[in-house]
Amino acid sequence: VRLVESGGGLVQPGGSLRLSCATSGFMFSSYVMSWHRQAPGQERGLVASITGAGSITYYTDSVKGRFTISRDNARNTVNLQMTALKPEDTAVYYCKGRSRSGTNMYWGQGTQVTVSE
Repeated sequence: VRLVESGGGLVQPGGSLRLSCATSGFMFSSYVMSWHRQAPGQERGLVASITGAGSITYYTDSVKGRFTISRDNARNTVNLQMTALKPEDTAVYYCKGRSRSGTNMYWGQGTQVTVSE
């Protein structure tokens, strides 16, 4: 099983980034996929999630209207489009896959997003 995040980097406030998570080794289309983030000294928290068919999405309040989660089941990838970025969005962003039963859970290694002048 592999989950590999990409697309992080340094961006100015108000800018945009698109994170991608390429996966392999599990039945991607049947997994709930999500993005989480962890800032220094803080616990890892859920940012957004999307169901297997992509029909239901969830966003934490602080990113609603700015971030969009999407998935491509043909390519086994999940993306996070981030716009209007703020310094408080600075964190390591992690991709996670969870089976419907909750039995299986997989994490990527994370990608750093830094929002600063």
